[in-house]
Amino acid sequence: MKLGTPLSPSATKVMLLGSGELGKEVIIALQRLGVEVIAVDRYDNAPGQQLAHRAYTINMADGAELRKLIEEVRPDMVVPEIEAIATDMLAEIEAEGLTEIIPTARATQLTMNREGIRRLAAEELALQTSAYAFADSLEALQAAIDNGVGYPCIIKPVMSSSGKGQSRINAAADVKSAWQYAISGGRVNRGRVIVEAVVDFDYEITLLTVRSLNAEAKVITHFCEPIGHRQEKGDYVESWQPQAMKPSVLQKAQDMAAKVTSNLGGRGIFGVELFIKGDDVYFSEVSPRPHDTGLVTLMTQWQSEFALHARAILGLPVDTSLRDHGASAVIYGGLDEKAIAFENVEQALLEKKTEIRLFGKPESFTNRRMGVALAVDEQVEVARNKAKKAASMVRPVSAQ
Repeated sequence: MKLGTPLSPSATKVMLLGSGELGKEVIIALQRLGVEVIAVDRYDNAPGQQLAHRAYTINMADGAELRKLIEEVRPDMVVPEIEAIATDMLAEIEAEGLTEIIPTARATQLTMNREGIRRLAAEELALQTSAYAFADSLEALQAAIDNGVGYPCIIKPVMSSSGKGQSRINAAADVKSAWQYAISGGRVNRGRVIVEAVVDFDYEITLLTVRSLNAEAKVITHFCEPIGHRQEKGDYVESWQPQAMKPSVLQKAQDMAAKVTSNLGGRGIFGVELFIKGDDVYFSEVSPRPHDTGLVTLMTQWQSEFALHARAILGLPVDTSLRDHGASAVIYGGLDEKAIAFENVEQALLEKKTEIRLFGKPESFTNRRMGVALAVDEQVEVARNKAKKAASMVRPVSAQ
């Protein structure tokens, strides 16, 4: 691929569908390579929109609206970054050759719907997963739990992100409230959920898997060092890299990640989430884009997950090697405010080899991810403590 000059007839144009904190970092990586970036989101002044060459606010789940914008802008590539997108329209656009969908339209259709990716992984690829079922009514959900899934279990909307609509329940008395929370938390296709048996895992990882072109223009697969992470209610709270693993178990994880991402096809980075129990590896989910737990790679790798994604989709060489051990910890909004500011950042940054990234989201919610603290150290546990301490020191305050 020839890389053009932004805002000129030779421009290489990439459109991002979803321009939050992860999309913002992808935009920065693309712009460093001279790419013209168009940032699209469902609300104005999303983090990525603040720095893209052009920005649009539309309902991306509306196929007609999405198609109209793509036909107007004529990007060389469309890169989906969130779940709430009219993926069927992306498939039509790809089939017509209007633009390239990253990694593929089929990959976006399958992975942005938990039913599609779970059936692919468990039923077509025979990957080990927890017991699961799908339900489109409260009665069907209860029957699925009673007839195989059991308690404890996790209930999620088939389409959501960052733990929205997700509950872990332990008894029948909790089923109704979990159902109601799930159907209200889904971004689209509300009314259908997945219920999964709880895997009593030792730890969980994100295995960042990169599909890029080699010197012969053939797609090859690379792996970053495994990222350990901790979640609360399905949302990541902290992550670290590398997660210590037995070589044989890591090989199993890599084989599983390669199998599912090869089936999905295309180029770019995939965040493959896996549960590890002893020597067993369980597939959980896969995202065809940078992963929130991978924010740690901004300090730990020579090329962050965002740089890797940008290079891979452009057909450029990638390097997944680790630079340092490190960790990330989330900075939450802490309050519901239309305008927010942050105090005490200077104190948080006094610790050496510690960084703060504030995402610039225009509105704060108590549990909204507004930033992240990053730290590196020779020992992962020390880095984890440094990152958590720095995150806790940043104080959100009302700017009104």
